[in-house]
Amino acid sequence: MAPRADHHAPYHHGSRAVQDKAGVRELADHVARSISQGIRPVAAAFLEIQPQLVIAGTDPTGAVWASPLTGTPGFVRATGPRQISITGTPRATDPLAPALARENTPVGTLALDPRTRRRMRLNGRSRPTPRGLAIEADQVFANCPKYLQKRTLHEGRRPERPGEPHRTTRLTAEQHASVAASDTFFLATVHAHGADAGHRGGNPGFVHVTSPTTLEWDDYPGNAMFLSLGNLHEDPRAGLLFLDWTTGTTLQLTGTARTDHADDGSRTVRFTLTEAVETRSASPWRWSDPEYSPANPAVGD
Repeated sequence: MAPRADHHAPYHHGSRAVQDKAGVRELADHVARSISQGIRPVAAAFLEIQPQLVIAGTDPTGAVWASPLTGTPGFVRATGPRQISITGTPRATDPLAPALARENTPVGTLALDPRTRRRMRLNGRSRPTPRGLAIEADQVFANCPKYLQKRTLHEGRRPERPGEPHRTTRLTAEQHASVAASDTFFLATVHAHGADAGHRGGNPGFVHVTSPTTLEWDDYPGNAMFLSLGNLHEDPRAGLLFLDWTTGTTLQLTGTARTDHADDGSRTVRFTLTEAVETRSASPWRWSDPEYSPANPAVGD
């Protein structure tokens, strides 16, 4: 039997290439010390109070998606030193549902708590269980609160049931307006041995819709790891998830993305849409209006 690939190695060639281009390899090596395979008690406690989790992966055609998982706090739990269990799965109509019904599926997950502006990522392999999913961790780490908007979770679930998903290959005028007004989205990327779920945030307008099939955003300075951009350097497939925090509507996009590096060191990511899936009232939770992160750069006209 061939030896198992080192899925939990901190960085692959793509991330190293982007780190070197940005001149942050030494800083990235320092930050990598926070990456572990184990789920520490503080991380386990954080997961158990979350009402939602974002999961990233590929569908049976190879398209990359980011999907929301929601439930009563406690629906995500650490059930071992390297394992989490999730009660429930995506809806049967979710693009990732078929992949998550299989054993040993590479996934990335992100738990982001707007109430405390904290977030953690857990990447590994998922398998179905009688109650939902179990994920064996290869990488577990926290990220800084930069560009996270603060929100309060209102009590009670919304009464509306999730609508049927609406699929299209071009953004509608309403979807265009929703994306342009967003202050947060989630970014799914993949590499040879796994998947990753990341976060992007900023003041409304930080995402620019340049056509019904293209959008772009500036890549703000972060923790120097360049996991998402490193993945895109190696594999352009990407998935985006936009959540309307008031109505619960989700907009999932899949396509490809590339990063343009300017001479001044700035970076712009340009995404080309293949398919969009909009689901009304997909999330049962109702969140307050945001308190924008003080780290958010001003958005130009």
